Amino acid sequence: MGTAQRRMAPEDGTAARPTVRQQQPQYRPLWVEEPAKRYRMPDPVRTSAVRAVIIIAVTLTLAMVAFFCTMAESWLAFPMVISSVASTVVATWSAVDVLVTRQVWNQRNGVVSEPSSTARTLRRERRTARRQERAAAREQERIRRRGGQAGQLTHP
Repeated sequence: MGTAQRRMAPEDGTAARPTVRQQQPQYRPLWVEEPAKRYRMPDPVRTSAVRAVIIIAVTLTLAMVAFFCTMAESWLAFPMVISSVASTVVATWSAVDVLVTRQVWNQRNGVVSEPSSTARTLRRERRTARRQERAAAREQERIRRRGGQAGQLTHP
């Protein structure tokens, strides 16, 4: 029994018939689930993208602090400018890392829509190998069912 039902229940413990006014209204959900238009990024790509966003945010913060220190003619301006330059190099590296990780993932796991996909060739080779293994297993089973007499003459 929910809290709202307990509030409407009589004090003596007997169950009361719900009237039209006492019935709980049907609430609509706050949102309706819709299928995603884009697929979720693979985990390695998403990890490198999150890392890149964090590094770029820190780089922009350092650049702003360096700018304000320069405007205020603070002694901290020079070290902040140097760290901003170094951080820009790291941020560029992390952005390139996202692109490389995405490309490597696509090449290893395949993008089916591309005719030159290397993963499609690998899947085709694996499929052929599985078919050959199944055919060999069926052949062995057939020979075993016949009692291993395949290739023997009926009369010696």
